[in-house]
Amino acid sequence: MAVLGVLGSVTAWVAFGWRASLGVLLGAVIAYLNFQWLETGVGGLADRVTNTGKRQSGKGIVVRFLLRYVLLGLAAYAILTSFPASLRGLFAGLFLPVGAIACEAVYELHRVLRGN
Repeated sequence: MAVLGVLGSVTAWVAFGWRASLGVLLGAVIAYLNFQWLETGVGGLADRVTNTGKRQSGKGIVVRFLLRYVLLGLAAYAILTSFPASLRGLFAGLFLPVGAIACEAVYELHRVLRGN
């Protein structure tokens, strides 16, 4: 995800200028944080349901899950009000996990076809 974020930001800089590049970079950071927080929340929920590992409170999991959306929304609002010209770049950066999943799928397909 980090490599795609940097490549997308550099490409946007060359093609559309620094504002679009900043939008892509900030969108990629938001998408990465969102992905990490989602992974942590799902892991905590799975531990809670299966009663394995350290036990976390149900309320804490739900509060962190909702707080994630509040913080991401505030960050997106701040970006859009500060640099409205970077709207397209922000949306492009937010799709970073889709590109990372596609890269992972191609990698896994390559491994299967090679027989490893």
